[in-house]
Amino acid sequence: MSHDTSSLEGLRIDRSAAPPKSTGGLMVLIVIVLLAAGAGAAFWARQPKAIMVQVATAQEFAPGTQDKTLLNASGYVTARREATISSKTTGKVIDVLVEEGMKVEEGQVLAHLDATNTQASLDEAQAQLESMKRALTETQPTLENAERDLDRYTQLSTQNFVSKSDLDRYTTQVAALKAKVDHQQADIAVAERTVAVWKQQLDDNTIRAPFAGVVISKDAQPGEMISPISAGGGFTRTGICTVVDMSSLEIDVDVNESYINRVQPGQ
Repeated sequence: MSHDTSSLEGLRIDRSAAPPKSTGGLMVLIVIVLLAAGAGAAFWARQPKAIMVQVATAQEFAPGTQDKTLLNASGYVTARREATISSKTTGKVIDVLVEEGMKVEEGQVLAHLDATNTQASLDEAQAQLESMKRALTETQPTLENAERDLDRYTQLSTQNFVSKSDLDRYTTQVAALKAKVDHQQADIAVAERTVAVWKQQLDDNTIRAPFAGVVISKDAQPGEMISPISAGGGFTRTGICTVVDMSSLEIDVDVNESYINRVQPGQ
């Protein structure tokens, strides 16, 4: 019976011993704390940084003090190069190829004047030049033939086969033909200059921009008369348009004479 009792005592659970501690919950808590700390750090890093402010002490200057370095003055922005484009001669405007605000380049055509009479005069001068050239072409062979006859008569004269009067006649003829050729060549030179003058006048009927810039005003319309000088009691325009070179802008400032000592080079 005692043997059975000892066997039963061995099967009894010992309630007095402390249960083993579990570490799984502690690890989960540590992981949660670390994740919360990382999220907080990331949120803090995304916040806008504080603006660095530099603090300076303001100082008030009384009028007329010598420590004042700024100069207050009013003025205007102006262009150093500005031109009202006109023509060299008086004429009627055929067309105007620009508008206000348009950018133009140097040499660009701005307008045309009526060149009908100038073109007719140029055609006449060119025709006269061609006629003079043809006359010279006809005279030169005659001179060459006369020079050959003179050479032949000169040789015959040395042999006393021709009279001196015949030789003098051919000599005079050659001299007259040479003078005629020289005169015709001079006339041709004058005619060429006349043609050049009419070509220039024809080109003057085309008005071009003298420099690159911006058109700020359109002063003439097709059909109006334009002249380099004021004439006609106000019915004649003196310009086609006004062009301003925007690369030559400068400031025109009016400075009181009492502050002129504050103006310095490079200010």
